[in-house]
Formats: sequence, structure tokens, C-alpha cells
Amino acid sequence: MTAGPENFRLLAQGVTGHGKTHGQDSHAAFHGPGGAVVLAVADGHGAARHFRSDLGSRWATEEFAVCARHFLARAHGDAAGGRGRQAVGAPAGLPVLRELARDLPRRLVHGWRQRVARHEASSPAHGRGGQPPAFDVYGSTVLGAVLTPELLVCWQLGDGDVTLVWEDGPPHAPLYAGQDLGDETESLCQPEAWPRVRVHWQPLTGGGPPPAVLLSTDGLSKSFADRDGFLSFARGVRDRAAAEGTDRVQDKLADWLGHAATHSGDDTTLVGAIPVPGRATGHEHDRSDEGNGA
Repeated sequence: MTAGPENFRLLAQGVTGHGKTHGQDSHAAFHGPGGAVVLAVADGHGAARHFRSDLGSRWATEEFAVCARHFLARAHGDAAGGRGRQAVGAPAGLPVLRELARDLPRRLVHGWRQRVARHEASSPAHGRGGQPPAFDVYGSTVLGAVLTPELLVCWQLGDGDVTLVWEDGPPHAPLYAGQDLGDETESLCQPEAWPRVRVHWQPLTGGGPPPAVLLSTDGLSKSFADRDGFLSFARGVRDRAAAEGTDRVQDKLADWLGHAATHSGDDTTLVGAIPVPGRATGHEHDRSDEGNGA
């Protein structure tokens, strides 16, 4: 999943949990305008009460992609926001983009709930028409990121991991909320889910390369004995990509994630953006404007 002259190479792979007949994870990874990258992963809850969560996770990544395209369209001066007839103007500045980043969770949750409601209208989960949509049946987490040479924004609802791996120094998990207790997690199916979305906003300033950005469902981190083991794996992904090339790492991902899935027993998905050596135009990280809320 590499691309020609872009500043970042993409990684994307998902494996079904050991012993499962089908998976509940979904993912998206693609290049946008101006050297941007969009990443997303979602993890359907999969328990008996969430028996359509494979659809819920797929719609989560699809709706995040719609919202990310809108964000990037505004960033590049498309007043129509990526829909319909485009009116090209001046690119939006950081204050406008920050407001768009704050509003993206509301747009995402609204779009996801509309998808569920349409499906419920034609095929009710419990076989009874005229009832309110059964949002719980489609429950899913979602993580997403938009990375440009000048800006990184990440969003997270529920478990999973956003990991930044700089060229030097330890990996950084800006939205990590601590070890999960039990199997409960925040979800798109919850009422008023959008205020629960955690946001990381980070302009990239200075002169060095940008970070590698890795998004993964919790099946990956749960496969390690401790947090340090997971972060070492993230460091290894960037280091192996730099030493061996992103194509070679992509070829190995299914085996690596499959091994992880045998330990966690869960679906395991990872997507990533790896800066191209000597080509990526991002910048040395500056933590002065970082935050877990845009």
C-alpha cells in the first residue's frame, strides 16, 4: 500500500482473532491532497448484544474518511468541503482548522447514526419495524488521524492506541487513558457519544522529519505482557521500515499481527503513515502546542 511521490508511505493490515470465524475490525488508510494522509481503525464490540458490530465498525471508518476529506478540503481552500461543486478559495488557517477538528466528532457520530438508522429502517435488527434504531447492536470504537507536513490531528473514541514514533526518542501515546478495566469501553452506540471523543492537536514546527503515526485496535496492545512491550513494537515498526523499506514491513505485517492475535485472542488491526527518508517535509516536533483536546 505504498504510493509514488508522497511524503508518507502507508501500512495497513488486519487479522481475525484466533479461532474466530469472521472479524469485527475495519480500517482505512489513504493519501489526500497536499501530501496529507488519513488513517482510521475501528473495533466492533462483537459480543452477543452487538451482533451487527462488524457493520458498525465498517461504517465508522467510512464516516471518518468522509469527515477527514471535509477537513482536508477546507484546509486546501475548497469551500464546499469536499462535497458537490467545489469553490476554491484561500486555505483555512490553523484557528479555523482547530474549530473543524473540534467539530469533527459531532459530524462523525451524526453520520454513523444516520447509517445505522437507514439500515434499521430496511432491516430491523430485532425484526420489528416502527421501533427506534437499535444502535447498541452496531456498537464500535473508532480512532482516526489526519497528518499533513504541517499538522497532526488525532481523534479517539473507546479503546485502541494512537502511537507517535519520532526518529529519535521514545514512542509517544498522546491519547492513552490508562489500562482498561474489563471489557467495557466508550462507543459510538452510546447516547451523546461525540463529547466523549478525545482529540490530540499538534502543529509540526522546526526542521526535522515528522513522526510515524500508528493506529491500532486494542487486540495488538493486549497481546503484550506490558505497555513497554507494545511501545517497543511500535518503535520496531518505524525502525524496520527505515532499514528495510515500507514494502517489506507491509509484507510481514500479517504474520506479526497474526502472532499477536494468538496471544490476545482478539481481532488485531494496524494502520500507519511512515515518513519517506529524505522526502517527507514535516518538521521537528514542538510539544508547546500539544494537547489532548483541540
